Amino acid sequence: MRRRRTVLISSLTALVVIVAFSIFLGTRQPVTSATDAQSPLLGKVAPRISGTELGGGTWSLSKYRGHVVFVNFWASWCGPCKVEAPNLTTFAFTQRHHDVNVIGVVFDDTVGAATSFSHYYGSLYPSIVDPGGAIANSYGVESPPTTFVINAKGRVVATLLGAVSVAQLNAVLKRVRS
Repeated sequence: MRRRRTVLISSLTALVVIVAFSIFLGTRQPVTSATDAQSPLLGKVAPRISGTELGGGTWSLSKYRGHVVFVNFWASWCGPCKVEAPNLTTFAFTQRHHDVNVIGVVFDDTVGAATSFSHYYGSLYPSIVDPGGAIANSYGVESPPTTFVINAKGRVVATLLGAVSVAQLNAVLKRVRS
C-alpha cells in the first residue's frame, strides 16, 4: 500500500512538471527582433561588397551610393534567418521606390541550398554568394543573421544581430534618415 502511494505521488509530480513545462514552452513568444549591436565598423566607410547573385548577374555596393542599403548575412540552415526572411522581403518591397535597397549575402552555405531557400521564401531582393567568406570576414560576421545598415554616404550606421522585424527595419531607416 505504501509503495503504491509513493509511486502515485511520484507519477503525479512528474505529470505536473511535464504539464507546467509544456505550458511554458507553448506560451513563449519567438524572438523576432534583433539586438542593436556595437561594431568596429560603425561610422566608417562600409567595406566593399561585390559578387555574383544567386541565379546569375553581378551586384556591387558601389552602384548604390546615395541609397540606404541593408546588408543581411543569412544562410538556409539558420533558424532565425527563416523567421526574418518574410520580413526582409516585405521591407524590400515597400521600400523599392524610396532609394532603399536590401542585399543578402549568403553565409557559409551552398549555392543550391541558398537558391532553394530564396525561392521558397519569395525573396524580392538579390543575394550574392560569398565564397570563402571574404565579405563576411571584412564585416566581422561570426554567424547569421546579421544585418548592417549603410547610409547614403556609404558609412555603416547600424548593426543588428538576430532576426529583424519589419517594424525594426522601419525604425532603423527612420533613424538613419533623420
